[in-house]
Amino acid sequence: MFDLTFPDPSDDAAIVRWKEEVRAKPYRSYLYSYPHKTAYRELKPGLPLAQLWEKEPADSFFLYMHIPFCGARCGFCNLFTLADRQPGLHRQYVDALERQARQWSPFVSRKPFARFAIGGGTPTLLAPELLDRLFDIAEEVMGLNPEHASISVEASPDTVTPERLDVLRKRRVDRVSMGVQSFVEAESAAIYRPQKPLEVVRALERLKRYDFPVLNLDLIYGLPGQTVQSWLYSLERALAFQPEEIFLYPLYTREHTILKPQESRRDGTDLRMECYLAARDRLAAEGYVQSSMRRFAKPPAHSGKTVLPYGCQEEGLVGLGCGARSYTRQVHYATRYAVSRVASERIIREYISADSYETADYGMVLDSREEKRRYILKAVLHQEGLALPAYEERFGSPALEDCPELQVLLKAEWASSSDGILRLTDEGFAHSDAIGDGLISPQVRERMEGFVFA
Repeated sequence: MFDLTFPDPSDDAAIVRWKEEVRAKPYRSYLYSYPHKTAYRELKPGLPLAQLWEKEPADSFFLYMHIPFCGARCGFCNLFTLADRQPGLHRQYVDALERQARQWSPFVSRKPFARFAIGGGTPTLLAPELLDRLFDIAEEVMGLNPEHASISVEASPDTVTPERLDVLRKRRVDRVSMGVQSFVEAESAAIYRPQKPLEVVRALERLKRYDFPVLNLDLIYGLPGQTVQSWLYSLERALAFQPEEIFLYPLYTREHTILKPQESRRDGTDLRMECYLAARDRLAAEGYVQSSMRRFAKPPAHSGKTVLPYGCQEEGLVGLGCGARSYTRQVHYATRYAVSRVASERIIREYISADSYETADYGMVLDSREEKRRYILKAVLHQEGLALPAYEERFGSPALEDCPELQVLLKAEWASSSDGILRLTDEGFAHSDAIGDGLISPQVRERMEGFVFA
């Protein structure tokens, strides 16, 4: 395995070598949560949710619902999702989600929800009446106040119908996120994504007519057959619809996925980095502000809401549905994770048939070291950066001592510290995935490497 472990912060020569190694192989993995879901294991005995949430210190919570159904599984996808359009199965699933919500509500509804998101999968694959019912569950069972919560829903081009958009507008959704990935038909076909460019354009035109405060579009670079020129063509097509947000994702090789990315050009350079840099500069010229390696945004239109604040470290995340994760400060938990169709279908069936959801049976208990590591990692990989005084106030020790890797980033000039906040530089952002991978603790990495995919 190619090792990009952070060097000793006192070894200047090793830091120089490390920088060159990262530049040569900048793409390791996409670490969007910490600890990663492959570090989860069975919790014996199960932990009662009433006790987990009783002393959760967050002032507000994040409510998330996971809908693990898609029209088809894309070639790059290793998420917990099932290609299944059966309305009967969808209804059984929503029945189970409501049953789970009613059992969880006494534990988690004591504080307001600042955010509500429905993801997947493809939530808008559900029939309009089932989609509408999710909002009933959120408001009537969980106590969501749509006046004080930012509400986000994921969609795909083939499910953007007037009937579904009517539901989203009625329910005061202020962010719709749609995966496009590419506007080039051959590139979409290469990732086993059955969509036509005209279908994408029709969906975007319809979304613009509904005028949601935030439209987010996802694009992927490093696709088979893609060039920098074809990548920028897709970016320009997306920009023509003036989305408030654009997320740019590099293609990765993952366990149990069909697709493999282009490794490099003949000269050994990674095409993905060239695509990233070209897109980053183009978006900056259009007035987009970069807040992470992936997210570029303009100030959105005001939704008319007074949205409650929510911390970027994402504690107090209440995840309903099979495949959703929940985060308290010391325990992260979820249903079991799988990618294969057989295993995913079995887990979903078990969730649907369950009578009780009142214990956390699968996840990870975070010790103080992992709490610190998570706090640092989540802050450093975003533009807000790591507030060093706030860290020391919370944990009672300096972040630069608890995490010597931060000293390496400063010496490498991939991070800077000003007014008590440590932030990545532009080059540091460009290498966020390698930095994030390097910040995984040895204990969590060992658990991840020991995970067996079903």
